[in-house]
Amino acid sequence: MRKVRNLVLIAAAVVAPLGLSGCFPLSMGIFTPIPVPPWVTENMEEKYSYPNDHRTPILLPIREGFPPPVCEDPPDEAQVLRFMPPIVRGVPYFYEEFRDDIQIVTERMVDKIDPPRFFPLLGPAQLHHCHYKCTIYYVETKESGYPFPFRSRRPRVQVVYIDKDHLHPLPCGSQDAQRGFSHDLSGY
Repeated sequence: MRKVRNLVLIAAAVVAPLGLSGCFPLSMGIFTPIPVPPWVTENMEEKYSYPNDHRTPILLPIREGFPPPVCEDPPDEAQVLRFMPPIVRGVPYFYEEFRDDIQIVTERMVDKIDPPRFFPLLGPAQLHHCHYKCTIYYVETKESGYPFPFRSRRPRVQVVYIDKDHLHPLPCGSQDAQRGFSHDLSGY
C-alpha cells in the first residue's frame, strides 16, 4: 500500500511540472492551440475579399442621340496582380521566390457593344465588351540559403487578358420612365 502511494506521488511529481510548463501536449485541454499554416488565411482572403472581380456590373442605359459610351475604367494594378499566376510557395531559407520592380502596361483591345437581347433577372439589355491586354514586366528572384547560398535574378514578362464587360439596360416607355429608370440606377 505504501509502495503504491509512493509511486503515485513520484509520478505526480514528475508529470505535474511537465503539464504546467507546456511540455505536455494536451495540457490546456480543449483550449490547446492548433497550428495553422499561413497560406490558409491567404487563401481565405483571396476567396472572400474580392468578390466583384468576376461579376458583371449594370451601368446606366445608353441614351439616344448621344455618342455610345467608351471603356474608360481599365483594370488597376492590384486587380492585374491578382489575375497573375501565384508564385511558388517556398520554405524560408531553403527556397524562396520573389517578384521585384513590377511595371504594368495596359492596353484596350476590344470596345464593342452588342445588340439588345434579353438577360434573366434584368430584362432587355446590351452587353458592352471591354477587353484589356495587361503586360507585366518584373524581375523574378529565386534564392536559397541552405545548403549553399544561391540567388538568381531574371527579367520576366507576363501577359494577362482581363475582361471588364458590363451591361446597359434598355429603358422602355416614355422619357419620364427613362429618367426614372436612370434615377433609380444612379441615384441622381
